[in-house]
Amino acid sequence: QVQLVESGGGLVQAGASLRLSCAASGRSSSTYVVGWFRQAPGNEREFVAGISWNGAITVYADSVKGRFTISRDNAKNTVYLQMEALKPEDTAVYYCAQALLRGLIRTSPSDYVYWGQGTQVTVSS
Repeated sequence: QVQLVESGGGLVQAGASLRLSCAASGRSSSTYVVGWFRQAPGNEREFVAGISWNGAITVYADSVKGRFTISRDNAKNTVYLQMEALKPEDTAVYYCAQALLRGLIRTSPSDYVYWGQGTQVTVSS
């Protein structure tokens, strides 16, 4: 079993930065793909970014490309999402999730097995 705990969310103004963290514990938590997703009220959960088990491969949604950076520190079993130049449309609950894949990063929530409880990010205009 794997447990994921997100932190780092908050209320910021447009143009600000935030760094989200996803701390993992449990069996083999550092050897699989991890993704960040977000869900705004009334919207479906959408893929934001994903990273391979060793950090060599990263994938981003077009809406965040160039503004968000995903990284991981396997020694700390933690994955990060650095968010720059935040916009009001980035407002959502952000979730990290782990897939049972190592190098292939999928963007559908159904491909991820373990999920955190989410952290709220609110960007005011």
